[in-house]
Amino acid sequence: MTVPPARLLFSESDRARILASIDQSLQTGSLTLGPNTARFEELMATRHGAAHAIATNSGTSAIEIILRAIDVHDTDVVVPANTFYATAGAVAHAGGRPVFADIAYDTFALTAASVEAALTPTTSTVVLVHIGGVITPEVDAIRALCDAKGLRLVEDAAHAHGASFDGRPAGSFGVAAAFSFYPTKVITSAEGGMILTADEKIRDEARVHRDQGKAGFFGGEHVRMGYAWRLSELQASVGVVQTEHLDEFIAVRRAAAARYDEALASIPGITAVIPPEGCFSNYYKYSALLDEGIDRNQLKKLMRERHGIGMSGEVYARPLHLEPIFAGLDHGPLPVAEDVCARHVCLPVHSDMTEAEARLVIDSLSASMADLI
Repeated sequence: MTVPPARLLFSESDRARILASIDQSLQTGSLTLGPNTARFEELMATRHGAAHAIATNSGTSAIEIILRAIDVHDTDVVVPANTFYATAGAVAHAGGRPVFADIAYDTFALTAASVEAALTPTTSTVVLVHIGGVITPEVDAIRALCDAKGLRLVEDAAHAHGASFDGRPAGSFGVAAAFSFYPTKVITSAEGGMILTADEKIRDEARVHRDQGKAGFFGGEHVRMGYAWRLSELQASVGVVQTEHLDEFIAVRRAAAARYDEALASIPGITAVIPPEGCFSNYYKYSALLDEGIDRNQLKKLMRERHGIGMSGEVYARPLHLEPIFAGLDHGPLPVAEDVCARHVCLPVHSDMTEAEARLVIDSLSASMADLI
């Protein structure tokens, strides 16, 4: 494949640093919750202006830990219909009930109006997902709604490393935020997650929950129904090196996105989803909406088989209220989420993408769209 849907970036010097760090961990026997984890937490907290950071073994566990720490048991939790399974799955595993809400076309995110429409007498929490690395301008209105009604706002920032709105970073809008370091993300630790919060109680609860519910790492009573949600030192060593490159990775992705923005303005049948003013996206995803009647699967097939271009995965191809596991849950009409999930595509964006690669994607997309219109 000439341009794959995603690509990991580890330079020779980065690989050498990671291997040296892993070797140090193996020599010392410090394999979990050691200095690499502490350094990874420090870097993420500093980069996002957070008081506290708690590393976990995945973004999924990070969000579940937050929901357990704030206790959503037997309450309703509003989530967008177009998020990944893990967002709603974490709600259910934490004892809550996911309630799906509609989204906006310009951000693929919740709005204050869609949140309010989804509220029930037993709603306790709203989970705002920063889809594709875009923080919606509605974030302040959503936070104000939550404050007025006594609800907690949690950020699913799995896509949003380094993203911001109006100069305020992802992780600074709710009571806590969950990040993911899965291999496709802007930065990775192979597997891993991170909780950012300014709340000391959530910080303390998170540290207990990630380590089997123990009151202390070196012993102590089991005081919570925790789990083995620790991040290994080997993974943290990868995360440290990757986090140090976050800003340069974002700069490369934003340059590719700018080329796409300019080109898509003149390609019939497809419209770029450009982040609203004030949104600083990391371009974890570059999304665009196909005109009605354009066959997404056929477009992806043409791009792959005729041009060697791998389209990135959608966000997401099917809304969660249509997933079998969530069948029967109450929700209102969700027309925007259903339409967005059916019609959008994501162009490949890499942290080392060249101008030539971006041009190849653009030329291939133009030719493929001409065949489909």
